[in-house]
Amino acid sequence: MVISQSMRIGMLGSKFMGRAHSNAYINAPKFFDLKRKIVLQNVCARNEASLKAFAQNWGWLNWTSDWRKLVTDAEVDLVDIGSPNHLHFEPAVAALEAGKHVVCEKPLANDLSEAREMVKIAKKHRKLKSYVWFNYRRCPAISLAHELIQAGRIGRVLQVRCVYLQDWGGPDVPLFWRYQKKYAGSGALGDLAAHSIDLMRYLTGDEVKSVNGAVLSTVYKKRLLPEQTKKWGRVDVDDISLFLTTLKSGAVASFEATRLPQGYKNHNKIEIHGDKGSIRFDLERMTELDYFDSDSSTNTQGWSTINVSEGGAGHPYASDWWPAGHNLGYEHTFVNQFADMVRDMNGLPPRTPLPTFHDAYEVQRVLEAVMLANREGCTIPLSQVK
Repeated sequence: MVISQSMRIGMLGSKFMGRAHSNAYINAPKFFDLKRKIVLQNVCARNEASLKAFAQNWGWLNWTSDWRKLVTDAEVDLVDIGSPNHLHFEPAVAALEAGKHVVCEKPLANDLSEAREMVKIAKKHRKLKSYVWFNYRRCPAISLAHELIQAGRIGRVLQVRCVYLQDWGGPDVPLFWRYQKKYAGSGALGDLAAHSIDLMRYLTGDEVKSVNGAVLSTVYKKRLLPEQTKKWGRVDVDDISLFLTTLKSGAVASFEATRLPQGYKNHNKIEIHGDKGSIRFDLERMTELDYFDSDSSTNTQGWSTINVSEGGAGHPYASDWWPAGHNLGYEHTFVNQFADMVRDMNGLPPRTPLPTFHDAYEVQRVLEAVMLANREGCTIPLSQVK
């Protein structure tokens, strides 16, 4: 591989997303021809005691507890923001103003006003890239679904069904940032449904015209404070989110997100029904895509399950990894996205479209409309949410 220059990374966050992103930076150049040397330059987190061990374990050259030092570090080219939601806005704006490319975790910001300002700043710095970690676009099966839909294989889209279920949010989970609006913005809505909204937009190429009804339910209104056995704190975000939408094309889409249902570990499912066929995908079977072709012979008509792992068949990303049937996992979605980001920064087309701050802002508009529809008990046109 000919290396034209280095890509020096600065990252905020050392927990779940910090590990996932670090793994992507380490492994992307081992499987993709990035034409750049990837350098893990600096990592930032608030807990200094654990930060040093994290940095040394993952190969970061430097570490700091001051995010302002990281985003202005002259040795950093790309700032990766994997911190809690309320810590996205200031570092992202400061990084762009300092001339850095930015990639941010979802949702883009804690509220719509912050997201709007982030898009405004990104537009001002047009030569800089601003991406969002909507990593599920990089599941090979989702990328193949995008190709099939864009090629007209299911015809005109009529209906979309999105369900995202996880079972970790029962009553014994203590109060932490995801259960507090000032830190998270919302509950299952922003944590899970944001991914579903992005997948709907990405796969169909359509936009939400209106939110026609929404229910946000907080089942467990109090949770024990961390490291306390007798003190309780108030939960002010949703445990369950349900909402219905009409799309600009006239199609309809339904969304369900919750962190409560027993037996579902990471059930991120999307179905898209057209007038010539359908597709469906479940992240818990992430290398499989189900496809129904209504034009096939009637006596053999039925769902086909495609194992999306055959590089020779043109399956997205498959040729960069393992032989057919040697399936990819969750962590590979981040590797695939980072490889596409570097291609984009090299002036080359990504394997599949990259999510930008603008994409994340459109998702944030829908999140805001859902909260308004729940509060007001009426249909909220997206034209009123800007």
